[in-house]
Amino acid sequence: MRTIEYFPVIDENGNTIGKTTRYECHNGSKILHPVVHLHVFNEKGELFLQKRSEQKDIQPGKWDTAVGGHVNYGEKIEDALYRESREELGIFGFEAQLWFRYIFESDIERELVNSYRTIYNGVIIPDLDEVTEGRFWTISEIKNFLKRDIFTPNFEYEFSLMKL
Repeated sequence: MRTIEYFPVIDENGNTIGKTTRYECHNGSKILHPVVHLHVFNEKGELFLQKRSEQKDIQPGKWDTAVGGHVNYGEKIEDALYRESREELGIFGFEAQLWFRYIFESDIERELVNSYRTIYNGVIIPDLDEVTEGRFWTISEIKNFLKRDIFTPNFEYEFSLMKL
């Protein structure tokens, strides 16, 4: 039996104004809900990306932000960031800085993305239920593959916001 996940419903400033289910957030209703992203750089300036599992309901099989996940109802943004980092990549013991926020809208959802960055040189062990594979990419390598339908639209938009 599946557990029902509840997400906060928020206004455009990030203030919680209610709660709803994952299903309601992803059914085209465009209910604004918060998510966290973590961009993981190594000491060489390369960016770690994950390839999303084919079982994902959104953008399966595409390369994406190192960590990306939903904030649960009642959970602090930073707590969600560190929880998702442990769950998806097995990483911990790092300091993350908020980089930028923006609203991302697709055909089925609307998210307030809280995007963080960190430099991490430790061991990364992707959760193979969530992530098919992961690796560090050079910035020029990413640029060469933009607009070729291998990255998620969300990642491509976020990459355009980065001052690299």
